[in-house]
Amino acid sequence: MSTPIRVNDTIQAHYTRSDLGSAILAALEKSGKDLDRLTPEDLAPVDEFHIRGRAATLELAKAARLDSSRHVLDVGSGIGGTSRCLAREFGCRVTGIDLTEEYCRTAAMLSARIGLEHLVDYRQGDATNLPFADASFDVVWTEHAAMNILDKLRLYREMHRVLEPGGTLAIHDVLAGPSGAVLFPVPWARTPESSFLVTPDELRKLLDDAGFTVTDWSDTTDQARDWFVAVAEKIRKEGLPPLGFHLLLGPDFQVMAQNQRRNLEEGRIALAQVVARR
Repeated sequence: MSTPIRVNDTIQAHYTRSDLGSAILAALEKSGKDLDRLTPEDLAPVDEFHIRGRAATLELAKAARLDSSRHVLDVGSGIGGTSRCLAREFGCRVTGIDLTEEYCRTAAMLSARIGLEHLVDYRQGDATNLPFADASFDVVWTEHAAMNILDKLRLYREMHRVLEPGGTLAIHDVLAGPSGAVLFPVPWARTPESSFLVTPDELRKLLDDAGFTVTDWSDTTDQARDWFVAVAEKIRKEGLPPLGFHLLLGPDFQVMAQNQRRNLEEGRIALAQVVARR
């Protein structure tokens, strides 16, 4: 069974902001950036919508041994920060898929603005029913997407299906911690009804059941906690900056950031970087 339509609707409502691209461009201009000469560094404060941002992306890319010969599918591609990073740093082709249409439009616009449209493209779609043929990709990549997906076995089976034999699955995700329920709202969900975390052991079993062999597993919870404590403390002291994740989530990102800090500090969530083979 795929994620119910009503859950998908809730998730899209959580992430969708009308005219998101215009809001990001306005914030960039307010920050003193030249809109005709944007760089990936200009976009960094909003670009990679996951814990530890670009540093986490580059660490996972190294673990996955990414290079320019690979065609990557980025599942849950958001506004395209990860896909642009991978295309720019490694020269690989990246196709992004995201449930939120507005994110796909914004991703395409920002990619064109920094001259990477020849290496990246985006599709709106459901990760549990990927609109791609079998064995279409060398690498399937996902950062902070599975938390919103109920039917995880179907998710990982779909990833397995679209990977070529011997292909690589690269994961950076939020998992259930050992110390109790998540405090809401958080960046991926305002209520528990659209949050579906699994424990590290449950993720290992899901990957095994989907046909993957895990080759690398790193618990990155400590690094995530330190990073988010710094983010939350800066917001607490200085308020929200012109350019940041609140453009994606609204003003209650300030509350989400403080909750996420507590979730990490109290062991309610964990972070893992995982590489597996088909």
